[in-house]
Amino acid sequence: MNICIFGASSNDIDQAYMDAVFNLGKKLAERGHTLVFGAGARGLMGAAARGASAGNGEIVGVAPTFFNVDGIIYDKCTELIRTETMRERKQIMEDQSDAFIMVPGGIGTFEEFFEVLTLKQLGRHGKAIIVYNQDGFFNSLFQMMDECVEKGFMNHVTNEIYQVMTDIDEILSYLDGYTPEVGKVFKF
Repeated sequence: MNICIFGASSNDIDQAYMDAVFNLGKKLAERGHTLVFGAGARGLMGAAARGASAGNGEIVGVAPTFFNVDGIIYDKCTELIRTETMRERKQIMEDQSDAFIMVPGGIGTFEEFFEVLTLKQLGRHGKAIIVYNQDGFFNSLFQMMDECVEKGFMNHVTNEIYQVMTDIDEILSYLDGYTPEVGKVFKF
């Protein structure tokens, strides 16, 4: 299975996040899965890639050509796909992946998560989406999502088409048994 990880590119975060996502990447690879990610060498993107490398896994990095700066791209990708734009980068990551895991991150991570969530809500794919809620990082996000439902801005079923998990082994077991499901929220 090709599993895409969306996560922080910043190195200015607590080491506990780095260690956990390294472990996620390593266990993902040890189970025979391929990591698909934004090709970054830093932050949680880099941690996931280093973990996948430590687990002898395949790594598909997708990066726009304007990221041609020393130290930005993870240099041990099995395959590195270059794009012209960030939009093209996301499309390739989505197309190459069978499942998505959002780990802690910032605005880029949120944007990637909300795009795949919106597409799933609209029935454009049935791939698994998991939020790795390490140390309650995303609790405020879930509060906002609940408020959107309470105030009628979002269908409550949208909160049921992704999973929130805090245990890496639970995440990988869920993915191993996942059956794609399309059309749970909107049916065209």
